[in-house]
Amino acid sequence: MRVTPLRFPLALLFGLSLGAWLVACRAKVSATYRPLPTRSPTPTRTSTLRRISQTAGLLTTRLPTATPTAQPSPSLTPTPQPVLWLAPYLPEQLREAVSIPAGVVVSAQLETANLRLEIGGQNPLVRWVYAVVAPFPTFPDGLASAEMMDCWNGKSAGPFAGEPLLMDENTLEVLTAWWGKPASQAVQIIPADHLLDSAWASRPAWAIIPFENIEPRWKVLELDGQSPLRKDFDPQAYPLTVPFTLTGDAAPVEAVRSAWASLPATNRDPAKLTTVMVTGVTALVRGTAWKMEKKGILYPAEEIRDWLRGADILHISNEIPFDPDCPPPDPKYAGLIFCSDPRYIALMEDIGTDVVELTGDHFADYGAEATLFTLDLYRQEGWPYYGGGANAEEARQPVLFEHNGNKIAFLGCNAKGGGYATASDTVPGAWECDFDYMRQEVQRLRADGYLPIVTFQHQESENLEIYRVRPEYRPDFQSMAEAGAVIVSGSQAHQPLNFEFVGDGLIHYGLGNLFFDQYRYYAPATITDRAFLDRHVFYDGRYLGVELLIIQFVDLARSRPATPEERLELLQAVFKGSGW
Repeated sequence: MRVTPLRFPLALLFGLSLGAWLVACRAKVSATYRPLPTRSPTPTRTSTLRRISQTAGLLTTRLPTATPTAQPSPSLTPTPQPVLWLAPYLPEQLREAVSIPAGVVVSAQLETANLRLEIGGQNPLVRWVYAVVAPFPTFPDGLASAEMMDCWNGKSAGPFAGEPLLMDENTLEVLTAWWGKPASQAVQIIPADHLLDSAWASRPAWAIIPFENIEPRWKVLELDGQSPLRKDFDPQAYPLTVPFTLTGDAAPVEAVRSAWASLPATNRDPAKLTTVMVTGVTALVRGTAWKMEKKGILYPAEEIRDWLRGADILHISNEIPFDPDCPPPDPKYAGLIFCSDPRYIALMEDIGTDVVELTGDHFADYGAEATLFTLDLYRQEGWPYYGGGANAEEARQPVLFEHNGNKIAFLGCNAKGGGYATASDTVPGAWECDFDYMRQEVQRLRADGYLPIVTFQHQESENLEIYRVRPEYRPDFQSMAEAGAVIVSGSQAHQPLNFEFVGDGLIHYGLGNLFFDQYRYYAPATITDRAFLDRHVFYDGRYLGVELLIIQFVDLARSRPATPEERLELLQAVFKGSGW
């Protein structure tokens, strides 16, 4: 801004010029350090003149000078050094994840610390999830949290009344800090690496473990209807979510909170969870197709649709080819040459199919043209398929998924061979098992970080008295688990069959039918009236185990969730067939 010069004596004028120069220099130097985004308002003419006059007054006695008012020096209160106390009961994985920020001192004495990482508080830094578990062949599916707390307090209640809660020492320390000291004899401490074997040896038994210690031989029990294996799990409403909070003086708390931005907020991150549902036989033919024509194409899944659609990856083993010239269904048809009307693919769409197994005996029933037509339908839907294909090379290729960081592979074959497995270099159909190749492929996939799921179309195993695979077929399933498959599943069985654990893998020798007309097929026996839907759970690159969902057929096509009584009856039969 231009300033009109004033008439002053020379000395005063010199002083005025020098003062203005000094002001300008100071302003220039200050601008070097002043934050750029904030622009100072342009000074008014009056304020400029006042500033010049004051500067001139410093250089001459002819102008009155103002006596500056002494300003008190600001009081500098140093921020106290953060001294951190880590509760000795912190879960092992959480303790390992804690990195001490620079400038923070760790103290073993609570009274010397101004920061504490401990249980409780209103604004948790971490929520650690625990699970109530039991050995896999356990009949109760869950309990109320009140029953768990009754046990903790020394009262005998619930499905495990009289049985102590098993846990390792660290879990006991955490829960004691959270709930208070347990009653005498309410808890039995077992080292973490012996806990699972001890529970199996002392069945019935139950335990509490951290979520990260879940593995396939455990059955995760519902607590107040919630399970940490499920996608709809609400950790804040779950009684075994334990909060850990950083408390203490405000300034150190904020500093350390910022430095711990990478600390895991939980040991159960839903972004690392994947559910895969493996199902049994689908054959949209005969009585099932007849019902679909009468009741609607979506009729078979009306009551189990949500279960099927709820999986991240839904596997369907469809044994039957689609054919535009397929004749109308006949519930009394006695032959074994099958096809499905292409309209029926709408049922597979509706339930959320993600991958199709083609190892079935009847995949080539209507010849190469219908087989290739079916493959084209699947490609149009965007559904990958395995175990069958346009030729043997395509049929033996695994299907690979990556979901939430979990790498999962499907591969399978037809173990019967002969006319059931027609895929060759030039002919489409199901692929006949080459077990040496399969073992090598499982090992290769495992080395590449995939968790393999192997499914078979094997020999039939219907037995009206025992729910057990025929012993001569067990080695084929076992060899896949020994090679590294985490799940080996029998797609051939029209009845539910037994389970077996081999290494870290689960074998389920048969699930029963998903969509097929064998309701009351062996009347008065009900062995084909129920079936399993196996909901497998993967987390952070590991296979955690399976939730067994059970369906009950009500007619030739439709099923519903089994009642608790129906569920118990099937579990008792299958666990007995498993030798448990």
